[in-house]
Amino acid sequence: MQYDDLDLRSSARRFRLASRSRRALLVNGAIAGASVVGVAGLNALLPKSVAAAAPSDQANDISILNNALFYEHQAIWAYSFAAGKLTNTAVGKAVLDIALRNQADHKQHRDVLAAAVSSLGGRPVLAEASYDVSSYIKKGEGNLDSDANIAKLALALETDAAIAYTQEVAKLKTPALITAGASIGSTESAHAAVIRAAFKSLGMNLEVVPAAFVSAENRNRWVLTV
Repeated sequence: MQYDDLDLRSSARRFRLASRSRRALLVNGAIAGASVVGVAGLNALLPKSVAAAAPSDQANDISILNNALFYEHQAIWAYSFAAGKLTNTAVGKAVLDIALRNQADHKQHRDVLAAAVSSLGGRPVLAEASYDVSSYIKKGEGNLDSDANIAKLALALETDAAIAYTQEVAKLKTPALITAGASIGSTESAHAAVIRAAFKSLGMNLEVVPAAFVSAENRNRWVLTV
């Protein structure tokens, strides 16, 4: 599809209206779950769970949570880095609006995960100065050369985040953390759906939710290539 052929002003308006309305439907439910088991909730739930947990279980959960925290740091960095590449067009501003909203969620996830690691007696992994997303670009799952391709890169990252939480949350030993991890994972899949909804509002013929599950097996149905 040639985005240059679109009326950017009207397309961006549809982009904003559609993405915000769909976000209200898709994300509010997921965020509601995540907010219930936020930092305060974990601080209340973890002491009893940790006291009853074997040291090996605590070490297991610290490792899994720090892996998740690494990718939350990556997502926060990626949105900030990509924001500087967006154009000042109406479409670029609309993409930025969604990026900042998604990034705000990732910052909350970061805080919850870091608090959980600390509560378990671990040391939360720190954010790095930069992260390598070249593997996505090499596979054609986004790029930094246009507003549309930046959004595709964000979609691939969010899809992989949703898949990772689905795979890793079952390995946690602390019940309160399983609940928190599932809530965060559902938000990541909502992020992916919001980005797909934005492309649909710009005229691309696609399903906003292309499959009943977000998994490694159907990942190719979620991501969009350049």
